[in-house]
Amino acid sequence: QRTALQNICFPLEIAGTSKADAEKRARELLEIVGLSDRADNYPSQLSGGQQQRVAIARALATNPKILLCDEATSALDPTTTRSILALLKEINKTLGITIIVITHEMAVIEEICQRVAIIDSSRIAEVGTVDEVFTRPKSAMAKQLIYPDGKRNSLATGKRYCRIVFDGNSSFEPVVSNMVLECKAPVNIMFADTKNIDGKAYGQMILQLPEIEETAEKMIEYLRETNMGVEELSSDVG
Repeated sequence: QRTALQNICFPLEIAGTSKADAEKRARELLEIVGLSDRADNYPSQLSGGQQQRVAIARALATNPKILLCDEATSALDPTTTRSILALLKEINKTLGITIIVITHEMAVIEEICQRVAIIDSSRIAEVGTVDEVFTRPKSAMAKQLIYPDGKRNSLATGKRYCRIVFDGNSSFEPVVSNMVLECKAPVNIMFADTKNIDGKAYGQMILQLPEIEETAEKMIEYLRETNMGVEELSSDVG
């Protein structure tokens, strides 16, 4: 029933702001969210991503200290999701507003969050920086979320495993290939989730080590010497 401009004015009307001031503020926010040319469009004339931008602008209308985003990208396609996340990052940076994101999508947390709280059965199971929780999860729920489907042990046949953590301190080098060449023995990659961000490696990898103890020890020592985050896992890696 309301245009994009009128939608953003709505909370200001409730707050008792004059019509002229409300409209001025609404147009400023439309500019911030990149919809200054859509002021007179109704919701049915906007895409899902544009509707979400109007909703964000409306939430910002009364200058809140905290912006709460509950599954803000769950109904959006990947491209639109990236644009909304970029907008939220920009709002956090330029306006200094704390943004709390509620989501079950780990990629969203990795993309824009600085700290994360993992909730299990209505209780907080773990809290920390995104790097800490994602590279060294402590709670069972965090491990379940970070290791999708709990299927890391589906191919497990060996006794010794190690987990390599890529925390951005190392460049994106062929670490595993170099280790195999140096130690002259193959390994089985059980699980891998790594990405290259600005030339740095982030993520993790789980390797099944050779049965020969001496070779397995040599590989772990090699990884540690390259300043990789390395930890040994039990044979039940799932």
